[in-house]
Amino acid sequence: MRVSRRLTAIWALSFLSLLGAAVVLYMMRDQLEEAHVAMVFLLVVLGASAAGGRLLGVTIALASFLVFDWFFLPPFNSLAVHNPLDWLVLVVFLITSIVAAELLYRARSERAAVERAEALREADKLKDALLASLSHDLRTPLTTIKALAHELQPLGDERTFIIEEQADRLNHLVSNLLEAGRLNGGALPLDIQINAVDDLLGAVAQQNAGRPDSDRLKVSLDDPATLSFGRFDFVHSLRILGNLVDNAFKYSPSDSPIEVSGGVDQGNVVFRVSDRGTGISRSESDKVFTPFYRPPAGRPGAESAGLGLSISRRLAEVQEGTLIYVDRVGGGATFELRLPSATV
Repeated sequence: MRVSRRLTAIWALSFLSLLGAAVVLYMMRDQLEEAHVAMVFLLVVLGASAAGGRLLGVTIALASFLVFDWFFLPPFNSLAVHNPLDWLVLVVFLITSIVAAELLYRARSERAAVERAEALREADKLKDALLASLSHDLRTPLTTIKALAHELQPLGDERTFIIEEQADRLNHLVSNLLEAGRLNGGALPLDIQINAVDDLLGAVAQQNAGRPDSDRLKVSLDDPATLSFGRFDFVHSLRILGNLVDNAFKYSPSDSPIEVSGGVDQGNVVFRVSDRGTGISRSESDKVFTPFYRPPAGRPGAESAGLGLSISRRLAEVQEGTLIYVDRVGGGATFELRLPSATV
């Protein structure tokens, strides 16, 4: 309601300004030339555009055009024009007024867009600082809670196992928040070296060897007869693949295999993690990499914090790599990690 009243007031004030300018100019008509009238009306058009936007500016420009013709070009009190050159004056005035209104509108829009972008950047910085501060503050009490729960387990209270499990879950979330903050702030240390593809695949297999269902994990090289090397950070790349494998274990049937492969393709080393779960719809295939994104209720991952895939993609990008989702033939999901290859 307030916005509507304000807009109405601006329109009314603009037309009153046009009327006032016309009255003053009319009283001095015999002493003025067409250029003087055009300049005054052009100022009114610019003022209306600045206050009320493009539509008001164009409307005032058209109204000024009619007033100019009716009162200030002979024959007076008529829309007819006696001198053909006066048509040129009118047309130039109208075009100049509309173009000026449009340029002013665009300038205001661009400035508003810059201000909004700056406000969003500041909000993101504040959010990152707040998350980092909270994450650091949560670490100590979580460690204490976990230690106390572990000490109480010999007493036979099963709730201590639940407490320790939930403390581990929260600690994992805190670690993700801290890592997301370092990535956003450009403070994540990198150790880019030449590494063998099979070494990274071996580390993935070893990382999951302690799982009770580790036999589901199938690790293979695209070309076992060829040694392939890439230029990447081993620890961060292992973190990416570890997160993808962990998701595959969570969101695919317990009796289905999880396949991890590695090789070389088009000048990159390529790692693929594939499962036979429900997959991801096409509309969500890019959204799942957005920080804090959660699938609709009832879909796999709806209860997660929505940070794992976002962090994984950022870790790939800081190594000049990519991480994408690909539909798997026959059902399921494939996540493809590409990193720069290296020649040894």
